[in-house]
Amino acid sequence: MADLNKLAEEIVGLTLLEAQELKTILKDKYGIEPAAGGAVMMAGPAGLGEGAQEEEEQTEFSVILRAAGPQKVPAIKAVREITGLTLREAKALADAGDRAVKEGIPMAEAEEIKAKLEAVGAEVEIK
Repeated sequence: MADLNKLAEEIVGLTLLEAQELKTILKDKYGIEPAAGGAVMMAGPAGLGEGAQEEEEQTEFSVILRAAGPQKVPAIKAVREITGLTLREAKALADAGDRAVKEGIPMAEAEEIKAKLEAVGAEVEIK
């Protein structure tokens, strides 16, 4: 049972990019497709109510790629440069849209990444 608990902890700790890659592996290699579109829900910190979360000042941000834009190739190259993903992974992220390119980063870095992606025509949002 200890191995299953360890596996569960690892799955919960996945970033959005890692969860997307896990979904792709399960689908392509094993023919398993998660229900409800494969969305992975991340658990929030235990013991914090919504009121406590709202009072805290946000210090970590996520850069969300809404759409790759009219020219996908430059957007895919920019995603690869920013994330270090393989070409296949970067293309999957750009094609999927509404995915996090980077998470848990300071605002200055998020704005820099946003500027790089917008420079190649991508639609980007910082959350």
